[in-house]
Amino acid sequence: MNQSVWGPVQREMTDLLQGHPDDVPAVVEQLKELQSILGHVPPLLRENPLCDFNQLYLTITEGVLERLYAGKFKDPAFLSRLDVEFATRYFDALRAWAGAGTSPRCPEVWVCLFQRIGGPDCRPLPSACAGVNAHINYDLPFALVTTFDHLGRDPIDDSDQHHDYLEINDIFADAIPGLRRGYLEKWQLLIDTMNGCLDDWWQGEAVEYTRNVAWRNAQKLWGVRHDMLATDRERAGLDRTAAGLSKLLLSPLGSFLQ
Repeated sequence: MNQSVWGPVQREMTDLLQGHPDDVPAVVEQLKELQSILGHVPPLLRENPLCDFNQLYLTITEGVLERLYAGKFKDPAFLSRLDVEFATRYFDALRAWAGAGTSPRCPEVWVCLFQRIGGPDCRPLPSACAGVNAHINYDLPFALVTTFDHLGRDPIDDSDQHHDYLEINDIFADAIPGLRRGYLEKWQLLIDTMNGCLDDWWQGEAVEYTRNVAWRNAQKLWGVRHDMLATDRERAGLDRTAAGLSKLLLSPLGSFLQ
């Protein structure tokens, strides 16, 4: 890791990323610690774009943990393992990030967001959406494959695991209204009020659609998981497609699409 990429919190970031959470409570704690550290990364401090995504991710993961404690999932072992595998890919991308143009191991879709940390263009809602895009469209299919492989199961539609996977959509639906309004400026809040629940509805639909695509991509990856060349081709294709979407979300045009 480049010794200057995180500025004065380089030591704290390095120490944090040495940890590898092995259950959902540990993931929540690491995300909380990361949020605190990110709030001290210059020059934008608490307004840096990764803070916007990390807060959203923390909120959703806390929702997963609450449902695990409440016994809401049919296969809690699956959901717990998936949560850990999912978070691992985010933390791996952070470990790989060494600054713009110097991170060949960092997926391009994450580079799109990480390189915005230095500012000055840092709009909260597009930044959060770009992080969600990277994590769901790129990380999630691979996290699913690793989880199913670990548990010795196949990614089958209408299974208990598929049911639990779809339950996460409800957590997003519950969290999206409050999270989204927290990213809006005053003039945007006025428009949001005029739109009523329409914006919440379509963003919920977008998350559900994206997660369904991730499930299908995981099933495709599952079929070629023993073929490294085919897996690498799929990996490169998913990264390229997701990075293209992130660039759009983070562009001036992206502000009008959310």
